[in-house]
Amino acid sequence: MLLTHVSVGSNDLVKAKTFYDAIFRVVGAQFCPQDNPDRVVYAKDNQIFFVTRPINGEPATFANGGTIGLELPSPEAVVEWHKAGVAAGGEAIENPPGEREVMGMKLFLAYLRDPDGNKLCAFHKVS
Repeated sequence: MLLTHVSVGSNDLVKAKTFYDAIFRVVGAQFCPQDNPDRVVYAKDNQIFFVTRPINGEPATFANGGTIGLELPSPEAVVEWHKAGVAAGGEAIENPPGEREVMGMKLFLAYLRDPDGNKLCAFHKVS
């Protein structure tokens, strides 16, 4: 299975853009201007991340149990990503950024919720 894109809903694209501009600046993803005023789009290495108002016109809600993971090049980048997200309106959740063992791997992890409640994880594989 290949991941081509991720899409999350938003009820406030201005707040969402402020948040995603901050965290994606850290990971090197580029903002992609759109003709569609109901979308904010970022891209890196042929992967696309959409923030969109729901097409069905209903309010956007987050996925309970869902997490979007982003691999970063170092523990320092994970900390920078976390700080940028909090400063841009995200919420720090779970434990503070740090090393944890997950499925037999040592990872340096940090978790955030975006302004609409979507859960994001940045990680760097330590070993």
